[in-house]
Amino acid sequence: MAKVLLTGATGYVGGRLLPLLIDANHQVRCLTRRETTKNSLSREGVEVVVGSALDIGSLEQALVGIETAYYFIHSMGDTEDFEKTDRLAADNFAQACSNQKVKRIVYLGGLGDPSDKLSKHLRSRQEIGDILRTSTASVIEFRASIIIGSGSLSFEMIRALVERLPVMVCPKWVRVLAQPISIEDVLSYLVEVLEHPIIESQLYEIGGPEQVSYGEIMRRYAKQRKLRRMMVPVPLLTPYLSSLWLGLVTPLYSRVGKKLVDSLRNSTLVSNNQARDEFSIVPRTVDQAIARALVYEDNSFAETRWSDAFSAGGDEKSWGGVRFGSRLVDSRTRTVKLSAADAFTPIRRIGGETGWYYGNWLWKIRGFMDLLVGGVGVRRGRRDPDNVRAGDTVDFWRVEEVTENKILRLAAEMKVPGRAWLEFEVSEEQGVTTVRQTAIFDPVGLFGIVYWYSLFPLHEFVFHGMLRNICRSAVEEANRKN
Repeated sequence: MAKVLLTGATGYVGGRLLPLLIDANHQVRCLTRRETTKNSLSREGVEVVVGSALDIGSLEQALVGIETAYYFIHSMGDTEDFEKTDRLAADNFAQACSNQKVKRIVYLGGLGDPSDKLSKHLRSRQEIGDILRTSTASVIEFRASIIIGSGSLSFEMIRALVERLPVMVCPKWVRVLAQPISIEDVLSYLVEVLEHPIIESQLYEIGGPEQVSYGEIMRRYAKQRKLRRMMVPVPLLTPYLSSLWLGLVTPLYSRVGKKLVDSLRNSTLVSNNQARDEFSIVPRTVDQAIARALVYEDNSFAETRWSDAFSAGGDEKSWGGVRFGSRLVDSRTRTVKLSAADAFTPIRRIGGETGWYYGNWLWKIRGFMDLLVGGVGVRRGRRDPDNVRAGDTVDFWRVEEVTENKILRLAAEMKVPGRAWLEFEVSEEQGVTTVRQTAIFDPVGLFGIVYWYSLFPLHEFVFHGMLRNICRSAVEEANRKN
């Protein structure tokens, strides 16, 4: 069991690594820059400290008693010169580790031939490894190509292009070779390294078993999502112009996307198999990695409690809802002075003879339209008017999850260009219950996105009335009981 410091614990890799370190019974201390993120990181067996890599004093305090430190700090999203900021942060970290006699630093950098004209992003990633090696600690640097996983910036960029563009203009960089690796395999390397004896610094190149172009990754993603995509090669779009074009069609933050797309001109291939020889990991293929990313997203999405997710994000809404990965989410709440059991009563009766509490004629029209295109319509009704269980049909929905007096999640079985869910969550505190209603849509292709946004005004109208009347029905029934 090692005592480790985890930086970047609220980021993509660090956030996925944290529970794995806990499961492996390591003592974990997380370093965060913001006091407001302490609660989100706090859990049993985890110590959270506030500090900054730009403040060497706070770093030294965070590193007291630490054997291994994970370095997942980068400033690509900053508006200032990210190379200069990253250089200063890495230098402070190396010094602080030396001063506190840290035995090992683990760092995740990027592949790319140093003799090639590397982009600023890749050049900076490799320079950080060099700076960290000035520490007295042993530095284990893993260099990876594109990481395939839900939430990975590179993967999300590819996903957004494929999902939104039936015809894709493909500049020269789409044909550049990469050696993608699954996020799960990256995490396996990062955990297993703690079992290795601490010796001199090592640099490991990690990747999957296949060398493929970015265009091929797009084609394979489209195949798994059952999307037909036409790819038109053009010689005109430079990485810079590509980044401007990319900003129009993807949800990425533009300043990060520009830095990332500039790196696509560089091939990122593994040049030696030392990692394969010294670690037990057998990396997944591209197809396996994409499939695992989609499964992980489904599982983590199903486990999401919107009362937590939205409160953590300030419960802010934008027109069309909020994007979580590939999903579009529209959520709203009302409070009632009732118990959770009373508030849940009308929810478990929804559909069938009870109806949908608002705009029933609209639901009937939607069911009729579904029948016209070969769907199930609303003719199925309910098994029981008062109770539901997982697997039950409720008109053109199916009960995916039900927890008495807490959760009801319905998965749509009508014909839609994607996948849809309707979820109700109730939570009681001091005699007041919050009822949250959440509509979730996973669009397939551009038509799926158009479908969601074109119907969003109607959804606002119907779902707002539905939630209001559910709460009103709960209050009326509770009053009748009393």
